[in-house]
Amino acid sequence: MYIYNVTSNIDESIHEQWLSWMKESHIPDMLATGKFSAAKLCRVLIEEEMGGVTYSVQYTTTSKDELEKYYKEDAPRLRQEAMKLFADKILAFRTELEVISEH
Repeated sequence: MYIYNVTSNIDESIHEQWLSWMKESHIPDMLATGKFSAAKLCRVLIEEEMGGVTYSVQYTTTSKDELEKYYKEDAPRLRQEAMKLFADKILAFRTELEVISEH
């Protein structure tokens, strides 16, 4: 199992709008690609020097191949939508995680 983690710092001026969009539109769109079986939206409990509010979204997928298919078939469209709506008010970075064990 793999986790595609997207950590985003959100400018406070668009925080509520972004959070609603994530819950009502973006996360459902990600799951609708069929490449992810679950998603967790988490608030990161740190205070950033640059301000804003930080979140981590963890999308679970079965294989590295499914993740690669997402990058090729869906990522450009879904990332473009976020940029169109929020432009420079979001700073995001992505991390791939391989689950070794669960207890």
